[in-house]
Amino acid sequence: MQLKIMPKKKRLSAGRVPLILFLCQMISALDVPLDSKLLDDLVQPPTITQQSPKDYIIDPRENIVIQCEAKGKPPPSFSWTRNGTHFDIDKDPLVTMKAGSGTLIINIMSEGKAETYEGVYQCTARNERGAAISNNIVVRPSRSPLWTKEKLEPLTLRSGQSLVLPCRPPIGLPPAIIFWMDNSFQRLPQSERVSQGLNGDLYFSNVLPEDSREDYICYARFNHTQTIQQKQPISVKVILVDELNDTIAANLSDTEVYGAKSSRERPPTFLTPEGNASNKEELRGNVLSLECIAEGLPTPVIYWIKEDGTLPINRTFYRNFQKTLQIIQVSEADSGKYQCIAKNALGVIHHTISVTVKAAPYWIMAPQNLVLSPGENGSLICRANGNPKPRISWLSNGVPIEIAPDDPSRKINGDTIIFSSVQERSSAVYQCNASNEYGYLLGNAFVNVLAEPPRILTSANTLYQVIANRPALLDCAFFGSPMPIIEWFKGTKGSALREDPYVLHENGTLEIPVAQKDSTGTYTCVARNKLGMAKNEVHLEIKDPTRIVKQPEYAVVQRGSTVSFECKVKHDHTLIPTVTWLKDNGELPSDGRFTIDKDHLVVADVSDNDGGTYTCVANTTLDNVSASAVLSVVAPTPTPAPIYDVPNPPFDLELTDQLDKSVQLSWTPGDDNNSPITKFVIEYEDAMHEAGLWHHQTEVPGTQTTAQLKLSPYVNYSFRVMAENSLGRSLPSEASEQYLTKAAEPDKNPMTVEGLGSEPDNLVITWQPLNGFESNGPGLQYKVSWRQKDGDDEWTSVVVANVSKYIVSGTPTFVPYLIKVQALNDVGFAPEPAVVMGHSGEDLPMVAPGNVHVTVVNSTLAEVHWDPVPLKSVRGHLQGYRIYYWTDQNSSKRNRRHIEKKILTFQGSKTHGMLPGLEPFSHYTLNVRVVNGKGEGPASPDRVFHTPEGVPSAPSSLKIVNPTLDSLTLEWDPPSHPNGILTEYTLKYQPINSTHELGPLVDLKIPANKTRWTLKNLNFSTRYKFYFYAQTSAGSGSQITEEAVTTVDEGKMAMASRQVDIATQGWFIGLMCAVALLILILLIVCFIRRNKGGKYPVKEKEDAHADPEIQPMKEDDGTFGEYSDAEDHKPLKKGSRTPSDRTVKKEDSDDSLVDYGEGVNGQFNEDGSFIGQYSGKKEKEPAEGNESSEAPSPVNAMNSFV
Repeated sequence: MQLKIMPKKKRLSAGRVPLILFLCQMISALDVPLDSKLLDDLVQPPTITQQSPKDYIIDPRENIVIQCEAKGKPPPSFSWTRNGTHFDIDKDPLVTMKAGSGTLIINIMSEGKAETYEGVYQCTARNERGAAISNNIVVRPSRSPLWTKEKLEPLTLRSGQSLVLPCRPPIGLPPAIIFWMDNSFQRLPQSERVSQGLNGDLYFSNVLPEDSREDYICYARFNHTQTIQQKQPISVKVILVDELNDTIAANLSDTEVYGAKSSRERPPTFLTPEGNASNKEELRGNVLSLECIAEGLPTPVIYWIKEDGTLPINRTFYRNFQKTLQIIQVSEADSGKYQCIAKNALGVIHHTISVTVKAAPYWIMAPQNLVLSPGENGSLICRANGNPKPRISWLSNGVPIEIAPDDPSRKINGDTIIFSSVQERSSAVYQCNASNEYGYLLGNAFVNVLAEPPRILTSANTLYQVIANRPALLDCAFFGSPMPIIEWFKGTKGSALREDPYVLHENGTLEIPVAQKDSTGTYTCVARNKLGMAKNEVHLEIKDPTRIVKQPEYAVVQRGSTVSFECKVKHDHTLIPTVTWLKDNGELPSDGRFTIDKDHLVVADVSDNDGGTYTCVANTTLDNVSASAVLSVVAPTPTPAPIYDVPNPPFDLELTDQLDKSVQLSWTPGDDNNSPITKFVIEYEDAMHEAGLWHHQTEVPGTQTTAQLKLSPYVNYSFRVMAENSLGRSLPSEASEQYLTKAAEPDKNPMTVEGLGSEPDNLVITWQPLNGFESNGPGLQYKVSWRQKDGDDEWTSVVVANVSKYIVSGTPTFVPYLIKVQALNDVGFAPEPAVVMGHSGEDLPMVAPGNVHVTVVNSTLAEVHWDPVPLKSVRGHLQGYRIYYWTDQNSSKRNRRHIEKKILTFQGSKTHGMLPGLEPFSHYTLNVRVVNGKGEGPASPDRVFHTPEGVPSAPSSLKIVNPTLDSLTLEWDPPSHPNGILTEYTLKYQPINSTHELGPLVDLKIPANKTRWTLKNLNFSTRYKFYFYAQTSAGSGSQITEEAVTTVDEGKMAMASRQVDIATQGWFIGLMCAVALLILILLIVCFIRRNKGGKYPVKEKEDAHADPEIQPMKEDDGTFGEYSDAEDHKPLKKGSRTPSDRTVKKEDSDDSLVDYGEGVNGQFNEDGSFIGQYSGKKEKEPAEGNESSEAPSPVNAMNSFV
């Protein structure tokens, strides 16, 4: 039995329906219908559903998986042969069979080699009804051998000579892909002059000096193992003979220069192929590639022709700058003689290639599954063609039919097996093998002998509803063996439907071509064969068609008025219609002026935009009808208008001389309103692409009433004209009639083409689409093409609708792509577009920087080094490296779950960086991450480092308490930043006498655990200056200074009282006044001398009292030298009366004594004397010595004088 796929119609009166079985088609075989009611009790021989390819090249680094899937009832069992003998998989621990299938899995990743399992495999699927076999699966591991070592001598050529650089790659499996690059992995540029041949060699038609380089490298890429092999670099040097000096010319003979051909201009000769003719053989269905590469100067150009015919238009492509002719899907008709022609200014040469197209076997009629009932006849047909003609052989259940068990019901007749009076034992799976020297075909087809009574698969009591006067199709899907006879009956009585109005299809469907009201009723489908009968009832209802009995009518209304359209619908009373109104085939405007009331559409306050076509659509579940009317909106009746100074609009626009790219427009001017028209402005509207938008077309003088207008393709033009005089421009004229120009191919391509990935596995290609005016024709589309920049793949292209984006899925992550977008329409293509480069999507980096190590430079600075990650693992644009570092010092004071991390980012590919601003004597942790456009990669393992101790800060405070006659007590707070472990405190102090000279310096060490210290045996009534700082193992920290005075002796106080009594005497008062006057005169003289550059006594005293610890040493004797006031510009510190270097800064006013009084605290009395104040500020520790650390104030100077 056979399946009838096409629903061919047959009149019932034409005779008995042929005995066929209704089956479904699954994969390439015919099966019993997959109906749950049938599967339980129907058997079926095995059918191979999936298998590995005939030539199966495997990756030796992965497990071998040889597929074999089959179906049948009962489920088949599987067995394998290897190299023609049984393959016992139970004896090989590395081989397992997938459960429920015949697929083999060979585990070579744990142990074993792929070469061990190289061979020819064949799978057999068997059940009680027969055995199906797979193709012979030839399993071979891929190979990527290394290049043989060779020594390549440098080549020296004269400019203009030809050159062939051989590649000769190692033979791999599958063959390698060849390409030429330099040491920087950059593709070598190719052109009509320089190109790569099909054999991988690099051909130069003539060489130029810029071809000189030392790194011509041939690469062989083996895609299966994802490896690339490299040939030794070839050095080529091209010289200009005219530029050689006599010495070089004398040392360079003709035999030392590569090649023998002249460097002068010459006609072409072929580098490949050789001679005037050659032969080429190709298999049907493959790509025919013919190549001609010529040398010559100037560079030859290649042309191709077919001597005995024409080249197929849609299958012919030119590659490699016309040097390669490719014909895809080649067939026997492409055999013949092809001629390549090389031509330059000096000559032409020809080469003829005789092409013979052979063919591996291909199906004309593959054997189809056959289902028969006992006693029936049938046949299996296996027809194939090829060149040479294939030989047909048959197998039964995988065994050559000559040695298979005999079956009296079958007879072999070449490519046909004829079955007669089959019985159930005739069930089997037959294999047809068609083979010639170029390959073979193997087709499985089963013969399944079944005896089944009829079954009807259509659901019972199905209801069909049809509109009157339309076709009605009543289904009756059935199954049975022998094939049942189908009859249809109407009602409960009567004979089978055999009248002409009925048509019975072979699949059991009853068709009523024109259903009428009286076709309503119950129909019964009856299926009969010799084993039984089945029937099924369906119901047919005929409905009245939906009609619009009152259609909307054409209306002309004035602006601002109201219009109403009526649409009255009549329908079958059992159907519920829905009525929809459309405007210009679109939805009604969302405007409250449009209302629908039962059978009417009302538009209030009509405007010009409301004009158009209004359509009423009535829909039911079975049919729909529509009716339309046009609304025209006109202006209200005009009233007399005042005359304006600008011209009236032109009128009577007319188009004449209508050509493809031009038209003549004429018009009649309006009234110029007493001001002559100076020019006319012409505008156009493109009603097809930009309806309602008017664009400037041209301008003509006011004396001209016609204009020749240039037009663009595929534009629905309307024109209007405006008149202009010295007072302004008129209103536009009414639009002219529309004129549609013919379409043409686009003359430009989309702009701003970009390729950026939005996901790691895609490439989003975007562009700015052409507008309608630029499309030049209907059917605007875009041909989007892409290919990997660094691959040898051909362009992949897809034509998309008028959109602005196309997403290429399944791309590798972050790979450069070449992209181009070409516009096309129904007429043709735009010019070849420019190629832009993009990248597929980025993904987060996969690898963390390795070998991270930290070098501590000092207590606040560390240097971090790391190894760069492989660029391939970045999977995006490398933006840099990011260091996260933190310290857990004082973490107990904070929330330990929230450690403040600092981040430093180093741009680009840097592999080291400095971490400044670290805290001394701290524990730090850091890690490094690589950053790309997608984000951060994984963190490197944490590295811990420690900063060494640093010098401490100054003690937080210093106070002097409990002064007595001969002792002082010092109290202090430790440094706020010890920056290490405090080892001790250093206290230095020295007395200051009444002339402010410093006494000897005392140095005292105090344990680090002390915060209080008492100094004893001090002089009474004496001022002392103290210098105090802390120390760690790293050194001394900043110091803090303070001054204090011991208490006064009572005897001295009594003498002072007596001095006061003397001071009350008149003679003493007069003497003091004279002294004060003298001092004032001296001060004035000092200021004058200072302004003239000389020293003055105060300055000399400052020099004498300079800080002993910072005075420079004399070079000869090591004693303190003269102090230079060019160095110290530091401010006063706590506890110091004046800066320790006694310098008066220029910017602080050279002539002012304010500095002596700590800025604003110092001031002069009316008599010119200076009143100073001491203030406690920190300053540097002094050296031991007798000199004062402060300058005397004028008051103290007076006391000293006395």
